[in-house]
Amino acid sequence: MKEVLRLRKSRERRRHGLFVAEGPREVERARAAGLRIVHTYFAPELLSWDEGEEVSARVLARMAYRAEPEGVLAIVEIPQRTLPAEPTLVLVAVGIEKPGNLGAMARTADAAGADALLVGDANADPWNPNAIRASTGAVFTLPILEVAKDDVANLDAQKVAAVLGAATSHNTPDYRRPTAFLIGAEDEGLGDDWRALADEQVTIPMHGTGADSLNASAAAAVLLFEAVRQRAAT
Repeated sequence: MKEVLRLRKSRERRRHGLFVAEGPREVERARAAGLRIVHTYFAPELLSWDEGEEVSARVLARMAYRAEPEGVLAIVEIPQRTLPAEPTLVLVAVGIEKPGNLGAMARTADAAGADALLVGDANADPWNPNAIRASTGAVFTLPILEVAKDDVANLDAQKVAAVLGAATSHNTPDYRRPTAFLIGAEDEGLGDDWRALADEQVTIPMHGTGADSLNASAAAAVLLFEAVRQRAAT
């Protein structure tokens, strides 16, 4: 139990290279993705499971991150992935603070067929339970790498930064060539040092009277699927 509780902390997940998958859907998807399952715990009172260590529902509730555990959780090895040699579509998430937003960005990137999610100035952890749940398992298969600015600068792709109030609309540039979208934190956006990497700065026009911008995961969806739209039209 102590090992599971310890992995609630990001620094412990990084230190040990492990995370916790909770619930039958997440554990099954981790297995289907070929990730190494280190240990599984399940409560027979809550569900029938095919392998692992049996524990009581009370013990599982103490181990689980969620208020209402779904009967099974597993300690899983964090996959070590690399960026494809010639990526054509990449999402760069910079300084994202909320794990749920980072997980949603992973889900969107996977749905759009992106080659990878690159995480810069990491505040949120893609192996946080909230990030895993929001990703619906996309973090198990999509290459996710923590990067520095130099790594992004060296990408063989045009860099397009989402910047509130930029002169160019998001649907103006040509995204049919290799593209990396840079999206910043929800409150402050991209810092000047990250904007300086961009070949193009774009804005997503707002037409309402209250909201002046989209959150990071929604902005990622708009940009990625604009690239999908353009590429499908060729």
